[in-house]
Amino acid sequence: MFIISLTYQVPLDIVDTYIEEHVTYLEEQYSAGNFMASGRKEPRTGGVILAKGECLSDIEKIIEKDPFKKQGVANYEVIEFTPSKTSKELAFLLS
Repeated sequence: MFIISLTYQVPLDIVDTYIEEHVTYLEEQYSAGNFMASGRKEPRTGGVILAKGECLSDIEKIIEKDPFKKQGVANYEVIEFTPSKTSKELAFLLS
């Protein structure tokens, strides 16, 4: 499992010019089963994605497809972790 943290590198008016393309990218990754949750940071300085993949290189390849990455809109930090405890609702993450 991976946490992808995006941090905007440009003003929000520029971010907003690519937001529709970014949302399409997110929808594609959800459909492919790669993303499990995503949303904005508060305050709006970037976003966070909860992703699943076999290895870091798989996640890096997925990130390369993001219009925010292609256009230099955001920097990405990827944190790999193995869930060891969850709420009942998220128990499926333990498998």
